[in-house]
Amino acid sequence: MTTLSLIGIGTGNPDHVTGQAIKALNAADLILIPRKGEAKSDLADLRRQILSQVLTAPVPVAGYDVPGRADQDDYLGAVNDWHDAIAQVWAATIAAHRSGAANVALMVWGDPSLYDSTLRIAARLPGVAVKVIPGITSLQALTAAHAIPLNTLAAPVTITTGRQLRDHGWPEGAVTLAVMLDKGGAFTTLDPEGVTIWWGAYVGMPEETLIHGPLAEVSQEILATRATLRAEHGWIMDIYLLRRGGDV
Repeated sequence: MTTLSLIGIGTGNPDHVTGQAIKALNAADLILIPRKGEAKSDLADLRRQILSQVLTAPVPVAGYDVPGRADQDDYLGAVNDWHDAIAQVWAATIAAHRSGAANVALMVWGDPSLYDSTLRIAARLPGVAVKVIPGITSLQALTAAHAIPLNTLAAPVTITTGRQLRDHGWPEGAVTLAVMLDKGGAFTTLDPEGVTIWWGAYVGMPEETLIHGPLAEVSQEILATRATLRAEHGWIMDIYLLRRGGDV
């Protein structure tokens, strides 16, 4: 049976790769690296840079092209179809190396358990055992970069997405919102009164950019900065924390 190790690698900083992750990568017979087109070639390059620093002996690497996701009204249906397509590509790539690849590794940004669908895709592969190596999440990197606690004193935290924030607004009773997977500017749909934002792009990486302040005062600065960074790099990974009141 093939074992597929899903290895959290943090936000792209080689220092985020844990000792457990390094051991798993060195134990692999095959490492899969996704390709998402020329505009996002940096993402594949970062994975290769990490491998160049942590591998103690050569391990075969197989690149694969990530299928595109259909843009349709049925969002969940489109995502499920997309995951099916990715699983088929994984299966084909692994099968091409199966004779010598009992242990396959796939590096995942952040951690495979937090707003990442790699585990759901892996569940579609018959005859493959899945192992998870946890990693530093962008949420951890964001709070560290701003030197703030994730939660206020004795209060819960709600982790959500930009889509949910746009569609449903501020969750009832929430004090702190951690917002992921925002295509840009979901916070502009909120009443900014009394809301503070801690925003970061490329957190933990050399390109790290941070903005913090009252939402009413910095929202336009964040939008402009985000657009500039995306144009410069061809892609952007950002995350932010929103808080109403609280002790920080």
